Amino acid sequence: MATSASQPIAQRPAREAPPSLPDWHKYLKNSPTWDKALQAAKGGEKVLVATSVGGLAAATILESLIAVSLTLRGANVRLLLCDAALPACLHIHAGKVKSTEVITEYRLKKEVCPGCLARGKSVYDKIGLAVSYYSEFISDAERANLKNFAATISSDDISAYTAGGLALGEHALAGALRFFACGTLPQTTEADQVLRRYFEAALITELVTSRYCSKYAPQVAVFHHGIYVPQGIIGEVCRARGVRVANWQVGYRKRTFIFSHKKTYHHTLLEEPDSNWKNFAWNEALQNDTLAYLKSRWYGTDDWIWFHDQPKHNAEMIMNETGIDFSRPTISLLTNVFWDAQLHYKANAFRDMLDWLVQTIEYFKGRPDLQLAIRIHPAEVRGAIPSRQPLVDEITTFFPKLPENVFVIPPDSQVSTYVLCENSDSVIIYGTKTGVELTAMGIPVIVAGEAWIRNKGLTRDATSPDSYFAILDKLPAGKRLDARTVDLAQKYAFHFFFRRFIPISYMEPASGGVPYEIGIDNIEQLLPRSDVGLDVICDGILHGSEFIYPAETRQGAT
Repeated sequence: MATSASQPIAQRPAREAPPSLPDWHKYLKNSPTWDKALQAAKGGEKVLVATSVGGLAAATILESLIAVSLTLRGANVRLLLCDAALPACLHIHAGKVKSTEVITEYRLKKEVCPGCLARGKSVYDKIGLAVSYYSEFISDAERANLKNFAATISSDDISAYTAGGLALGEHALAGALRFFACGTLPQTTEADQVLRRYFEAALITELVTSRYCSKYAPQVAVFHHGIYVPQGIIGEVCRARGVRVANWQVGYRKRTFIFSHKKTYHHTLLEEPDSNWKNFAWNEALQNDTLAYLKSRWYGTDDWIWFHDQPKHNAEMIMNETGIDFSRPTISLLTNVFWDAQLHYKANAFRDMLDWLVQTIEYFKGRPDLQLAIRIHPAEVRGAIPSRQPLVDEITTFFPKLPENVFVIPPDSQVSTYVLCENSDSVIIYGTKTGVELTAMGIPVIVAGEAWIRNKGLTRDATSPDSYFAILDKLPAGKRLDARTVDLAQKYAFHFFFRRFIPISYMEPASGGVPYEIGIDNIEQLLPRSDVGLDVICDGILHGSEFIYPAETRQGAT
């Protein structure tokens, strides 16, 4: 799943599709089970699978599987695809197209959309379920009006723009920031035009989704991400109309996915009730499973999202490379990718992650008794969308010469974050999930942003700059977390990595342009009680039950 620098999109002709996409005709043709399910589903709960971006293989593969599985459970499923109706969407970013003119000059429809639509149709047309397309719900005249509005509105008014309480401008800005892979939008004419295209796409998506809901009255909608354009807008409209929403993303562990109700898991995990993770039976076997998996994350052996090549786990080698002296009290600071943090995590004590980082360095300039080791997230250069606003450059802008006790470890360094933190007194984080792992290791963690480990009683959480610096004033901690806190942190880590990341046993890692593929022999493998993870997902979508896999009851199956 983790990728290196992206290449320009090589779109296939409309008649072709990547060979690793599922061929549902092979499983469904001449199947009495499927024919019976289709008839039974006509009166079932109305489900919208709002894939929209058919060329996004990760979405089309899993959502086609969900559509078939829900139908086998009696749901009346319809699919939704964009058919070149949007001038911008999450399928592209600046590192993936030859130039931004693909968006600014409205060339997406000719250069990207045909292949994208063909991929979606190559999968969905073979299922036998009803497929709706964006262009069915909007006229050319309406598109022209929305285009004109997007072109003439003040740029300063876009990000805060709402329609009927729907945050259309916020999602448009998120789409533009993601396109440029920056935490702040470049002050250029080009960036302004890109923002306007995403805003125009948001306006179109709002109208399309509203009309779809009016015509087909779905009771629940399921789709990936839950943010950006078009998915963020679909969620806004559905929630406003009382349509239940289920969002998903790929999990860290192989064959796993994380689902959430109402909105993206980036937000719902912060609001999850303690009862979801404190009340299940906890024992030594589960603890051992947790510790074994957490150790595997040092090497990425059990994950399909991984950002290192050959990490260095030798503390002495790390000291030689960085200049840090672990014999002195060291505080590690772990960043997120800047643009990612801006979009996924709401600001808490600070305006944004860069503001937090700059103020933290300034603070440590006055604490020569401590060393600050800033670990820039490796995903800045190894993520699916490499950052175009490197934090090293941002730091240099504010601090041409770093304080002598502050050390910056760049994103391309192979220094093991785990060994760095293991040799630190405490660790400061903004939004990284590494806080879940570090508390389970007994390392004191200070949370400055909206990290998932926040508000669990396991970390010291800042709510304002004053509270943050008050916490820093008490450093060094001088000790590890107490045994009770560590045990609770390990229980939460098990919940996070084994219960919230839901496995689908036959979802196999793949290559050749797709992240995974469906490894089934027949449709009966998708029936209820055939795969526990799939049952959890389908029950959550249809009945609103928690998207929690009962890993604690399946010892040896985790």
